Amino acid sequence: MSESTTAPVALVTGSGKRRVGNTVLRRLAERGFDTVLHYRSSTNEAEATAQDIRTAGGRCEAIQADVSVETDVVRMFQTIRDRFGRLDVVVNCASVWEPKPLEETTAEDVERQFRINTLGTFLCCREAGKIMAAQPEGGLIVLVGDWAVARPYLNYAAYFASKGAIPTLTRMFAVELASRNPRIRVNCIEPGPVMLPDHLRPSERRYAVEGTLLKREGSPENVAQAVLAFWDNDYVTGVCLPVDAGRRLAAYDADRPA
Repeated sequence: MSESTTAPVALVTGSGKRRVGNTVLRRLAERGFDTVLHYRSSTNEAEATAQDIRTAGGRCEAIQADVSVETDVVRMFQTIRDRFGRLDVVVNCASVWEPKPLEETTAEDVERQFRINTLGTFLCCREAGKIMAAQPEGGLIVLVGDWAVARPYLNYAAYFASKGAIPTLTRMFAVELASRNPRIRVNCIEPGPVMLPDHLRPSERRYAVEGTLLKREGSPENVAQAVLAFWDNDYVTGVCLPVDAGRRLAAYDADRPA
């Protein structure tokens, strides 16, 4: 049974762990959205986040799904439709970023990252579009790419192959979904060093910061601010917004990540 809500509803995939998606989810909740937290395996962190939002007076539902499995994605969006009766924002943060030298990269490595980073994003956008096309107010879909897809660095061949599709998916879904409901907007955020992975060496972390024009590391808050900017401005669609402190413009060495 649909439990309709008058508040806008936002889904953030990959928002269980305390990383970028988690921050985006919390900021949307603070803005007054009813929220849906998607996670794959981080059950404890997901439930803790959902409880934090509820304690603060918000509504948050945690849903487990593997975005690389079509039946899981269909089930997740049907659950959202049943529980909320609407869906206004989807932010696709679920992804995997795994380094490996090119010579050691296997077909399985490429397929794994494609299934999560590319297929998972495609499936979530498709299902979100079905809901948004049927509601007069449309909605906003945000994909998450990477600043370096146009300037890839070494040892992430499978990752860049999978993330390289995100700008095209953004433009394609913007065109397709606007033809079904011109109130649907689809945009992309391309983060730079906003939350560097733990496995980077100190020298790599310093390089990532020095490689930006602004000479500082960003934070997940910068991504959340970009999502909210897309929500506030309803005359923008089909664009990819770098949130990278000018990283793509700065001189760099291809053997360094981030």
